[in-house]
Amino acid sequence: MRALLIYPLFPPTFWSYEKILELVGRKVLLPPLGLITVAGILPQEWEFKLVDRNVRNVREEEWDWADVVIISGMIVQRDDMVENIKAAKAHGKLVAVGGPFATSVPDEVKNAGADFLILDEGEITLPMFVEALERGETHGIIRAEEKPDVTTTPIPRYDLLELDAYDSMSVQFSRGCPFQCEFCDIIVLYGRKPRTKEPAQLLNELDYLYELGWRRSVFMVDDNFIGNKRNVKLLLKELKVWQAEHKYPFRFNTEASIDLADDQEMMDLMVECYFDAVFLGIETPDEESLEFTKKFQNTRNSLADSVDKIIKAGLRPMAGFIIGFDGEKQGAGDRIVRFAEQTAIPTTTFAMLQALPNTALWHRLKKENRLLDESKGNINQTTLMNFVPTRPLEDIANEYVEAFWELYDPHGYMDRNYRCFLKLGAPKCKAPAKLPSLVDLKALAIVVWRQGFKRDTRWRFWHHAFGILRHNPAVFEHYITLCAHNEHFMQYREIVRQEIGEQLRDYLHHQQREQVTPPVMTTAEKGEKVLTS
Repeated sequence: MRALLIYPLFPPTFWSYEKILELVGRKVLLPPLGLITVAGILPQEWEFKLVDRNVRNVREEEWDWADVVIISGMIVQRDDMVENIKAAKAHGKLVAVGGPFATSVPDEVKNAGADFLILDEGEITLPMFVEALERGETHGIIRAEEKPDVTTTPIPRYDLLELDAYDSMSVQFSRGCPFQCEFCDIIVLYGRKPRTKEPAQLLNELDYLYELGWRRSVFMVDDNFIGNKRNVKLLLKELKVWQAEHKYPFRFNTEASIDLADDQEMMDLMVECYFDAVFLGIETPDEESLEFTKKFQNTRNSLADSVDKIIKAGLRPMAGFIIGFDGEKQGAGDRIVRFAEQTAIPTTTFAMLQALPNTALWHRLKKENRLLDESKGNINQTTLMNFVPTRPLEDIANEYVEAFWELYDPHGYMDRNYRCFLKLGAPKCKAPAKLPSLVDLKALAIVVWRQGFKRDTRWRFWHHAFGILRHNPAVFEHYITLCAHNEHFMQYREIVRQEIGEQLRDYLHHQQREQVTPPVMTTAEKGEKVLTS
């Protein structure tokens, strides 16, 4: 069996980093870990070809070669996924589709022409798919109610990737998250009981990447890296030894809940393993909104103090923020900006709240008749909300655009970056010095020219660079890398302002034309909701 694996296009997003990747001659930030895991699970006597549409298009000879086309992706990739399903069917191919989007909204991919829907987690459903093919079946929906034991998951087929196209690699140690945030689809897809691989299992994956010649960053794509603290500490203790033995070939980053700050041992182990950054789902500094959306883990301690502890431990924070929670008071965008400034978080994702399919939020809003389109929901930063909020959408959208614009003002970004790295704990591992490549030197020269000479940021650039060299020289390379990120954010805030502005104008024009006033929700002090119009 010859299987063509296709990963759909991402639209421009906060994480696409086009301008940064251009500097270093790469095309994509991260590879399709799900699809290369699928290739590892399927029978190894099959032949595989993988096309990441973010790297290149499918060639005609690849369509001709394939017996079956397998497509997987996330909600944000929906448009290109549908187009590739149709293209595969136009070439007369058997099409199987799985992954988070298909699992959440199966009807949409089925209506696009998919023959097989391989839903839920592939360790269980992919063998069922193979059995169906062996029985001669040509269509079907394959699901599994139970969650697989990920200690049986084989090493992903990293060899199928065009490695030079990627800036970072992906590995996964665990699936699931123990918390109950109302808006999150992770707990719907993967459950609230984090399942982990064995430490040796993950180290075997790193061995394979090392053998393939990978020597750059590795992202631990766990839903919450510290969801199972006991098991992740067992991993980190062995990873610390592996990294030292291999002379620290990889820098790691990951995502974790804010209660990471409560565990100094965990943070120390991460830094000793050469973790240098962690994504934190902060969402909002408004405690009432956090409690309403059931993100209780963010209300137990001071968010600002927690971020400060994480920085001083040696982990650069990346933070996720959301605007548009029920009962949210006016000025939420300004409060998010002030919090980012107060805590000196350089990189902050920011989006309007979306009701993702089958989440607790989605079910509640459906019951309240507030969903605008039940199948839609997007975590992109250039999308209006897909439900009726409790305050005017126009106010939320305008606050969002203004806050995004201010967060990524070049001067403000450089100042936050500088203050963060002044107090960032130094690396605790002794990674050998590496000579920069010609590509890295060229990228550095472009950043220095643009930010240190060409633009009005020149004074700040040199003041901050020399300040880091004087006060915290051990983090200088990391600091300069974050300066380069400014190239992406300067452009992306323009995209956000333009696209949200266009959508908002269309929305208001539609409201005026239809002379429809959407229902408005008001939230009483005790959280009791009354739908009024």
